Amino acid sequence: MSPASHVSPVAHGVLAQGGDIPAPHIEYGQIGPLLLVLGIAVAGVLVEAFVGRTWRYAVQVPVAFLGLAGAFVWTILLGWRDDPHHVAAQGALGVDGPTLFLQGTILVLALVSLLLIAERGNGRSGGIVGGHFAPQASALPGSEAEQRSAAAGITQTEVFPLMMFAVGGMLMFPAANDLLTMFVALEVMSLPLYLLCGLARRRRLLSQEAAVKYFLLGAFSSAFFLYGTALLYGYAGSVRLSDISAQVSKDAGSETLLLAGVALLSVGLLFKLGGVPFHMWKPDVYQGAPTPITALMASCTVVAAFGGILRVYYVGFETLKWDWRPYMWGVAILTMVVGAIIAITQSDIKRMLAYSSIAHAGFLLMGVVATSQDGLSSTMFYLVAYGFTSIGAFAVVTMVRDAGGEAGHLSRWAGLGKRSPVVAGVFSFFLLAFAGIPLTSGFTGKFAVFKAAVESGATPLVVVGVVSSAVAAFFYVKVIVVMFFSEPEADGPVVVAGPATAAAVALGATATVVLGVIPQPILDLAGHATTHMFVR
Repeated sequence: MSPASHVSPVAHGVLAQGGDIPAPHIEYGQIGPLLLVLGIAVAGVLVEAFVGRTWRYAVQVPVAFLGLAGAFVWTILLGWRDDPHHVAAQGALGVDGPTLFLQGTILVLALVSLLLIAERGNGRSGGIVGGHFAPQASALPGSEAEQRSAAAGITQTEVFPLMMFAVGGMLMFPAANDLLTMFVALEVMSLPLYLLCGLARRRRLLSQEAAVKYFLLGAFSSAFFLYGTALLYGYAGSVRLSDISAQVSKDAGSETLLLAGVALLSVGLLFKLGGVPFHMWKPDVYQGAPTPITALMASCTVVAAFGGILRVYYVGFETLKWDWRPYMWGVAILTMVVGAIIAITQSDIKRMLAYSSIAHAGFLLMGVVATSQDGLSSTMFYLVAYGFTSIGAFAVVTMVRDAGGEAGHLSRWAGLGKRSPVVAGVFSFFLLAFAGIPLTSGFTGKFAVFKAAVESGATPLVVVGVVSSAVAAFFYVKVIVVMFFSEPEADGPVVVAGPATAAAVALGATATVVLGVIPQPILDLAGHATTHMFVR
């Protein structure tokens, strides 16, 4: 097998310009960031088992921060290599330009999300009293055991190893070179999130309902993914993406097995990013989950899901693109239109942001449809921009609180611009970025994706995207009008901002400004990553 056969056909032009890609070999140092994050997760479990409850929080938080920061530095060092194309773990994982870019994005966004997850206060120094999470997950909502736990000031620290396991799965997902490894990564990423979604301190029943819905629908989608994997194995005799691609190129095997396998596999992948018609879990889960976990899912999980989709379609099914592009067009159109239109009817802030996330998933799918280096690089830039803006927006949501907890209903935000003009102004800025207003990261990301789609011949898709963006701008502006042009209620919510949450908002706002005003460095970085296309 020649060296060029280890990369996707899209990269052949790059290979022709100079340099061979070395043959695959086992080098576990290439997956050091993944191993470090999973190792920290295991260490967190040991802390829960052997460290006293009084000291757990003081140990878990810095260990998690150091683990994520160390993994990010390791990722940067791997990216500085002249030739990042490697495979590890017996060829099950690939390390290449797009994978390192996506893994670095996940780690940075996870660090910012950890600021929200770690926030807690005592009512005097700011922050959320007792944190965002239930003091005892096993206690029934409203029970005496829960009241005793809350009165004792118990802090739920299991969330930190659970988060690290989820981040480990997210790092593995876009690096998976075969479908079984991708399925394992999917479960490692999803199972901790099922638990974390049910741990909200307030509105416990709604939180537990969200966790059950997410678990049931997630298990359903995993079954589709696994069944699709089985059919593709029946077609190609292998679950390796490169082997499936080679078999498709030979046009040898049962076309029925191939197309059915691609369709079922796509269901499992589209579920994770909330593509229509596999989106129904997203509003309920985003609303019911603790808001820091919602921020983690809206940023890191979306990056991991799109990383997996890009690898599957750019490596395994690239030679089949004339078969899967038509239905991906349909999914992208439905996702943009449904997300934008239904968001208008929402009265809950988190549900509105959930449907906004669905619409943005449709915009991102245009980069997948492009099947080009520009499509890949623009999608990766969009993921960075959207991730920071999402975390910042949900961080603001955690700050606006009333007696019942977070002020979720839109009517409670009336007059916030007069009570807390800075907070309302920052939230308005994030909403304008979601709408794609110029000089924000949202505009740059949409422009890059739209441009790649037009160059690939998907101009009608871009027209739908522009119209959907205009529709989406309506409900973003509606929230701004409520905040600045409505009279505040006498018993309106107050702003509770701890230092960690304020830092998360500041980082999100800074990234949104920088990526909108001077986006070229990150665009160049994403473009450079695509010159080292997916290794097989």
